[in-house]
Amino acid sequence: MLKNLGIGLLLVLTAAVAQAEDYKAGINYEVIALPVPTADKSKVEVVEAFGYLCPHCASFEPLLHSWTKNLSDDVSFVRTPVVFSRSWEPMARAYYTADLLKVVDKTHQPTFDALHKERRRFRNLEDFADFYADLGVDKDKFTKMNSSFAVNMRMNQGASKVKGYGIQSVPTLIINGKYRITAEKAGGHTGMLKVAEYLIAQERNAK
Repeated sequence: MLKNLGIGLLLVLTAAVAQAEDYKAGINYEVIALPVPTADKSKVEVVEAFGYLCPHCASFEPLLHSWTKNLSDDVSFVRTPVVFSRSWEPMARAYYTADLLKVVDKTHQPTFDALHKERRRFRNLEDFADFYADLGVDKDKFTKMNSSFAVNMRMNQGASKVKGYGIQSVPTLIINGKYRITAEKAGGHTGMLKVAEYLIAQERNAK
């Protein structure tokens, strides 16, 4: 009985390893030609490139949120809003403003919901300030921060990183500045997270 149990466990482990080995560069994920430096070299960095106007990002967010709750202490998670056109710029600016004010937990999911479930449109800064005020964010602080040097700097830094990552679509996950994961390559949103886990383990072992 113990012998059979041992054989069964070995088969399960072998299958798990085989599954992990199925993830190949160029097939399930892409290698970034020139790695982008991470903020903390002591941790494995996971970056989500997203856009509030992207319906795929809105669909991905609940799944990603649950996944990030279970990340170990040696993994850091960062969001980077992408600006593909002029209409995306106010959305990215709103995210960075909320992040600097440390209210992203209040605003992130509601912003997706407002755009994709309620079909709400934000025409200007005043619309954003009023909406975030309803979520408990100080309107004056939000308005001042939105046009601040700190937000402008974050916008420029974000644009530079997005270019370095080679982002062509969202949502995209970047692992340790080295690997780019898209739903197309990974086989959907759940696949993105599975490939991310594989690459996180790979980077952790390398450290």
